[in-house]
Amino acid sequence: MTQDELKTLVGQAALQYVTPDTVVGVGTGSTVDKFIDALAASRIRIAGAVSSSVRSTERMKALGIPVLEASEVEALQVYIDGADEIDHQGHMVKGGGAALTREKIVADLADTFVCIADESKLVEVLGRFPLPVEVIPMAAAQVARRFTAMGAEPVLRKDCVTDNGCQILDVKGLKIADPAAFEAEVNQWPGVVTVGVFARNKAGVCLLGTAQGVKTLTF
Repeated sequence: MTQDELKTLVGQAALQYVTPDTVVGVGTGSTVDKFIDALAASRIRIAGAVSSSVRSTERMKALGIPVLEASEVEALQVYIDGADEIDHQGHMVKGGGAALTREKIVADLADTFVCIADESKLVEVLGRFPLPVEVIPMAAAQVARRFTAMGAEPVLRKDCVTDNGCQILDVKGLKIADPAAFEAEVNQWPGVVTVGVFARNKAGVCLLGTAQGVKTLTF
């Protein structure tokens, strides 16, 4: 199967976690696009969706899926999103699509995070994918120096302004052995809006697209 076919497979598989007449949390990215398309085609009647990005909001509205603001809901049963990396404990690296802050906000509302990904995203240790870090523009150089001092290689993402009006640093050369501690530390650095390690809001389930079909991992 191609990577696109695997994304379609897991996008469709995620429908089993959608309860009719509830509000669903929806993430961002090419794999999530497949889930949005599958949700619209399924005709499962939902009360609405809370979206993590302008991109997903526009796609859902175009397909007739009602979108609610995060401030309008107190809790969600499920949040469905992809990942740039996921380890065997459910910790993830996210932010390749520059929506990491809003993704964390919506994920924090949900009882269960369902990660949909192809098998290339499963890793032993986080850090192979450059870690996205959303930063306030005036702090970008300062935060970059902190990562450089750790022996990492931060690069400012070109021509990227987030939905929050901020910038993204992509940090190469990391091995994140303790995701929870790393997330807690970097989130305290002045000027960091969100680090793309999802340990506090880790996945409860991962639907992994493989050549043999969808493999379900639970954490």
